Amino acid sequence: MKTPATERVDTMFEDVLVPTDGSDCAAAAIGYATDLAERYDATVHVLSVVDSRTLENAPHYEEVRAEHVELVDDVCADVADHCAVEREVRTDVPHDAILDYATEHDVDLVVMGTHGRTGVDRYLLGSVTEKVVRLSDAPVLTIPGTDDGPATYPFEDVLVPTDGSEGAMAAVGPALDVASTYGARVHALSVVDTVGMGFDVRSATMIDALEEAAQAAVDAVADRAKRASVSSVDTAIVQGTPADAIRSYVDDHDVDLVVMGTHGRTGLRRYLLGSVAERTIRTSSVPVMTVRQSDD
Repeated sequence: MKTPATERVDTMFEDVLVPTDGSDCAAAAIGYATDLAERYDATVHVLSVVDSRTLENAPHYEEVRAEHVELVDDVCADVADHCAVEREVRTDVPHDAILDYATEHDVDLVVMGTHGRTGVDRYLLGSVTEKVVRLSDAPVLTIPGTDDGPATYPFEDVLVPTDGSEGAMAAVGPALDVASTYGARVHALSVVDTVGMGFDVRSATMIDALEEAAQAAVDAVADRAKRASVSSVDTAIVQGTPADAIRSYVDDHDVDLVVMGTHGRTGLRRYLLGSVAERTIRTSSVPVMTVRQSDD
């Protein structure tokens, strides 16, 4: 039997975009972006957006824009001590500006807070972040508010939730790349959604089959991790509601980072964020990197 060749993990982060509006959540994102860029020898792109819907024609527009320029200059001064940095201030609809900039500069990763200056309850995802996560071709690393706890980098434990679907497997490459770069342990988790399927006799007879499929899903991640020379891999299968089970696993195993696909077996169009991914981002106390499956 031929021994599997070592898998080359080709998810390199060379250009990292971090949008900032001066909020605490955005400041936390800058820390994560800088740490990643240092380890990947990447360039950090600092972008601030003046919201064209409310400010472009206002009397104080120039003053507001000057504040954004000053903010970007201050952030770049700090980041430049650690890695290469690019800066830009744009006037546009914020999520449009972020997505356009990412496309124009071939950004490999967007790092942003879950909430900006608008605040919003921690259980509601900020509208700018939600739109970027839904529409970005590049992976998006969302950073929770500072009230959720201290920074969790350098990453030591990386969780990959999977249901074996192509959407879920799209996240495996980036997860293994980060784990390899940081020397982190990988946790592959599959959740058998007994709550969603119900507890009637018919569904109870399906549990064994679902657990077998879940085992195949985590084994696939473990196999790829082995071929990518990731030395430490744990696999787990649990029953429950997917987002709740993911959050519990994060807490129980001191996970520093969750890497997951934006859609699982439910499919959905690219313009709708999968409910498991959305709820995980909204409620996670640690950063969540979402990876959208390529349209190809």
